[in-house]
Amino acid sequence: MDGWPSPAERMIIILGCPRSGTTLLQLMLHAHPRIAIPPETRFMLDVYRHRARFGDLREAANRRKLAEAVVGPRNTRYGDLKLDREETVAAIVEGPPTVGSALGTVFRQYARRFDKQRWGDKRPGYYQAVEELHRMFPHAQFIHLIRDGRDCVGSLKQMPWYKQTSYHAISTWAEAIDYGRAAARRLGPDTFYELRYEDLVADPAGELAAVCEFLGEEFDPVMCEPRRVAKSAVPKFKTWHQNTRRDVNATSSGSWQDRLEPWEAALAETVLGKRLRENGYELSGAPRPSAGHLARYARVSTRRRLAHRKRTWLDRARRLRESDSRVAIVTSEAGSAASTEYPAGSDT
Repeated sequence: MDGWPSPAERMIIILGCPRSGTTLLQLMLHAHPRIAIPPETRFMLDVYRHRARFGDLREAANRRKLAEAVVGPRNTRYGDLKLDREETVAAIVEGPPTVGSALGTVFRQYARRFDKQRWGDKRPGYYQAVEELHRMFPHAQFIHLIRDGRDCVGSLKQMPWYKQTSYHAISTWAEAIDYGRAAARRLGPDTFYELRYEDLVADPAGELAAVCEFLGEEFDPVMCEPRRVAKSAVPKFKTWHQNTRRDVNATSSGSWQDRLEPWEAALAETVLGKRLRENGYELSGAPRPSAGHLARYARVSTRRRLAHRKRTWLDRARRLRESDSRVAIVTSEAGSAASTEYPAGSDT
């Protein structure tokens, strides 16, 4: 499209409610001969939200401080990328002085590891941070994967890492739909794309061809065999992703009927009913939940949304004190870090 940079310069960001199939989609895109999408990195938002700690990135020492924050802490999952830490630090220090460029450097390195030209990231919770991500990567393309909310809740209940209640799980799906739709309206169809998990597993070739058209890439049938890259792109400790090592199938669709308690199904269909129907999911006709369950859900949902609103407004307040040129990625026409010099004291 006129006005957009080449596809190689547009980061790909996958998001959705947890347990909606985002890892499957990540692997499908990673199987593409031009695209590399790593497992969850967990450093993007942490670096962005604590960017003030690093000081003026026009100073090399501060860029090094940022780089060490990416490659150092264990909880960033940088180690799962299997990159050389010293090379990553050096590349960030030598690159443009913006948060987006520093983070983009890591993803480019990951893409080069597989001899790929296009790069991106995947994390379900990014649905809460589209505004921040778009600020760092103004030309990014977002892909929102939607799955039946009842299946997401049922799957979350079984995850060893999920410590929240069913009220939180149901609220999470509602937020993913609401925040995702708001982002879609704001960013437009050239930047934000939605698809359903159920359609993806039923017709991988057709759905992935449409995704590739959105991305400006040629569809390759190898994308329909994500199990071929699962071994190299899914960390071994993530045992809950064993299905990614098998052929694509729809066996888990509708599994909520066995995983949810009657009261959970009733609550989900009552509070998510309109959203489920709008996304093509039929309701089972479960009875209305008790007033107690509705009240507890309302309290959880309200607290979560207020916390999100607070994070959003705090970030917007911080933005008043800094220019976008200090945050957004800087790229060359070839999609690599630009060599433009930004002397200290410059507002460029």
